[in-house]
Amino acid sequence: MPTYSYRCTECDNAFDIHQAFTDDTLTVCEVCGGKLRKLFNTIGVTFNGSGFYRTDSRSGGSGSSGSGSSSGSSSSSSGGGTTGGGSSSSSS
Repeated sequence: MPTYSYRCTECDNAFDIHQAFTDDTLTVCEVCGGKLRKLFNTIGVTFNGSGFYRTDSRSGGSGSSGSGSSSGSSSSSSGGGTTGGGSSSSSS
């Protein structure tokens, strides 16, 4: 279950609570009865593995440009040949 942060607009009471996605948003402060606002914070995301950096995709692209230099192979494979054909025609 995700953790949501709330803060009261009147008494500045702040707290975190575990809620399911299907639960309703809290609207009333338990301390003073004022209006609650949901706080949005940054989250930490880590991408592990290959394919997330520009240099990772470049290493795969150099191999496909060699096969893309032949016009017969680039027309037969529409998905990869289009990308490889575009990079090989600019390098020629």
